[in-house]
Amino acid sequence: MNTVVVKLGGHALDSLEPTSPVLADLASDILELHASGTNVAVVHGGGPQIATLLATAGVASRFHEGLRITDEVTMGYVAMALGGVNLRIVAALNQAGLDCIGLSGADRSVLRAVSLGEPWIRAGGPPTVRGGFLASLWGIGLTPVLSPVAVDDEGRLLNCNADTAAGAVAGAVGAFALILLSDIDQLRTDPDDASSAISTVTSDEVRGLVKSGAAREGMRPKMIAALDALDGGATRIVIANGTRPHAVRNALASSIPTTEVVR
Repeated sequence: MNTVVVKLGGHALDSLEPTSPVLADLASDILELHASGTNVAVVHGGGPQIATLLATAGVASRFHEGLRITDEVTMGYVAMALGGVNLRIVAALNQAGLDCIGLSGADRSVLRAVSLGEPWIRAGGPPTVRGGFLASLWGIGLTPVLSPVAVDDEGRLLNCNADTAAGAVAGAVGAFALILLSDIDQLRTDPDDASSAISTVTSDEVRGLVKSGAAREGMRPKMIAALDALDGGATRIVIANGTRPHAVRNALASSIPTTEVVR
């Protein structure tokens, strides 16, 4: 059976209300995939919600190479924010008619990772994934909605980038497609020039963009996640704008601007 992994984040999560058009469209698109015999897993981020909670608590947000620097105090707030995001996404999707279940990577240790070390501290690298556990949820008709909080070998929490986690999940389950929903339509070879958008990019070209720094800030982990997913066995990697109507359905149909990462 085909599997699609959807990473949801950025401005697509500006509204987490049950009336959110983005979440209603996501539920509709997933139901269509289910009708065609396709399993779906959703991995979500929550950067804006984390930033808001940290600011309220008087804790600075710091990043290095597109990843959040996560000390012990920050980790607590990250887990809190992502837990809240997960609950509200799951509530909205269920309200829209989808049977889904919310998880963190700590549940059944579905995501295990190793700390990236300094300067990221409690930020984790690409996790190993208990794909069999996700398959058991699909087997009883549930769509897993996963927050990227992983555990290390000591059972301590790690903050995994959501793109990184989604890439690992897609590779582990041999996904037919990984859809990375971003805040822009397509990857740009020059992040500051909208006319440099590209519809297709090879793995080697992605490595060049990462090495040169053209894939920077939030796009850098997306590109690395795409490579990890392809290396793990995923077939299609598609970057699309998550705020467009029915972004998942239309990204798979190539009826909206997208960038596809190919071998």
